[in-house]
Amino acid sequence: MGEKRDNEMVMKNMTVTEQRGMSLEEVLALPATVNVVTAARALGIGHNKAYELIKAGQFPVRTLSMGSTVRVPTAALWEALGVGSLRGHLSPAATE
Repeated sequence: MGEKRDNEMVMKNMTVTEQRGMSLEEVLALPATVNVVTAARALGIGHNKAYELIKAGQFPVRTLSMGSTVRVPTAALWEALGVGSLRGHLSPAATE
């Protein structure tokens, strides 16, 4: 009985993680800049944690502050994720 409950918890946690993250295709299709929520999703972290890291100066990606708005350059996000070099190597259909 305990093992079944543990498996259900793993499946529930897996679903939450999958919903939070982004596929490679989604990451490569992002516009030039994205908001913090989208960048956090690409990094697989929650938006609250992302804002906390930005405030502490520890967010792993360069940010652009424009008044109360914070944007994340997608090229910097790709670099942090280690996928920037893939963009030029994929077929055009894979990045559309």
